[in-house]
This record gives sequence, structure tokens and C-alpha cells, in this order.
Amino acid sequence: MMPPSPVFKRGDVVLVLYPNSNLTTAKTRPALVIQADDIQTGLSQIVVAMISSQMSRGGHPSRVSVARGSHEWLKSGLLLDSVVMTDNIATVMHAAVHRVIGELPMIEVDKSLRFTLGL
Repeated sequence: MMPPSPVFKRGDVVLVLYPNSNLTTAKTRPALVIQADDIQTGLSQIVVAMISSQMSRGGHPSRVSVARGSHEWLKSGLLLDSVVMTDNIATVMHAAVHRVIGELPMIEVDKSLRFTLGL
């Protein structure tokens, strides 16, 4: 019998082995779960958006800044000021997720996703 797949919720901040854009290397970093809850694809994978601590990447409609000390940051599990990059998304296997470290609200992220995906 196979063990049950982990349950990740939309808005969870996870530590994950995130693929670099060259698709040959990866780095453990925080990412935000952006897929719908209970999507039930039958696949052990989730769709996530990269989170970067390089604040110079902020200030674009496809990105959401999370300021250190803000209410959102306090619940996120992040250690530094960060930017959620909805223009850098990936599908990763559940096995690549180390753990859930926190959560972020999705209101601003959803606006950025609509911009990024032209919805």
C-alpha cells in the first residue's frame, strides 16, 4: 500500500528544491503554492511560484513584495524581505518539498498571476 500524498494548500510557503531556468540545476528555496486546492490530478506534484530575497526583483506587476515585519511576513516563515515571483512558476514533485514553513494571503498574488498569465 502506498503512503498518502502530502496535502499542500494554496498559499502555503514551502521549502522546495526549485529548478533553475536551465532545467539542469536546482536550489532549495522558498516557494508559494499557487495551484487550486483539491485539484485531484492523480499526480504527486504541485504548482509553485518562486520566492526571492533579492528585493531588486520587486516593483513589477507580476511580483508581490513581502516586507519584513509586516503581518503577512510574520505568518510566512520567511527570514528576509522577499518577492513572490508569479512570472517564475514551476511544477515540482511532492518529494522535492522539504516542508511547509508558513503561509501567505493570495489576494495580491492572484492579481499578479492574472497579470502574468493574461487572465
